[in-house]
Amino acid sequence: MQSYYETLMSVDDSVGRVRQYLKQHGLDKNTVIMVMGDNGFMFGEHGLIDKRNAYEESIRVPLLAAGPGFDKGRVVSDIVANIDIAPTILDAAGIEKPKDYDGSSFLALGSGKTPKEARSSTFVYEYFWEYNFPYTPTTFAIRGEQYKYITYYGIWDTEELYDLKNDPKEMKNLINSTDPEVIKVKQSLRNELFKKLADHKGANVIPYNAKLSEGIVQRYSDNGNGVKSADFPANWMRPYGPKDKYVGFLPDNPGKAEKVEKMSEAMEKTQQYIKENYMQESK
Repeated sequence: MQSYYETLMSVDDSVGRVRQYLKQHGLDKNTVIMVMGDNGFMFGEHGLIDKRNAYEESIRVPLLAAGPGFDKGRVVSDIVANIDIAPTILDAAGIEKPKDYDGSSFLALGSGKTPKEARSSTFVYEYFWEYNFPYTPTTFAIRGEQYKYITYYGIWDTEELYDLKNDPKEMKNLINSTDPEVIKVKQSLRNELFKKLADHKGANVIPYNAKLSEGIVQRYSDNGNGVKSADFPANWMRPYGPKDKYVGFLPDNPGKAEKVEKMSEAMEKTQQYIKENYMQESK
């Protein structure tokens, strides 16, 4: 960590020399300077290291901007991504952004104005598993101004949903909350993530299905005969023939629990009818 901070000090020194040069040559009034970093490095937060996760410590990128169009001391809390840098520089130079650019200028935000082009209030994060760094799975996430949704592709890991306003350290996973409003937020972010992972032709280039629920993730718990079950999340574990065995088939919504109960009752009646009328032992 000491070496990490020493590296940052050298960056500060270098930026200082650049600014001093611009001022000495009368260029500081007509030059925009942007200082960015790579995505954040985790030093044990969430019990993790490296920089490939979708948690705040990793997903956030420092950005300082100074020059014409940027107020001194202004802090912008709007979501800004690295794909917005090029459009912003073009905007500052009075050049129109090419139509095939995904990002949009944030120059107006630097002076407290409303951008001419409507900006997205969410940011999509994509990370694809790498051989060299096998401890981080393929990760898709979408971050809004208050909520963040994280899902993992091709593995069993539980989805994650955080209220960044009330839980900035992302310590309380709300993915299984029964609060109707939280369920609506979860479904909304799931849908938006799926749509935004599509390419410019509207097709998903990876076989990522739209997610409506956690899926059929139930597993048998210990049968009492000394057979230990795998270390799956506790809320997945069920005895044989649980009433909510079909919960994963139904899309998440505020009234899901009642629908599951009715479905279970109907299935029990059907099973009982079959048992009584078609499965009687022959004498």
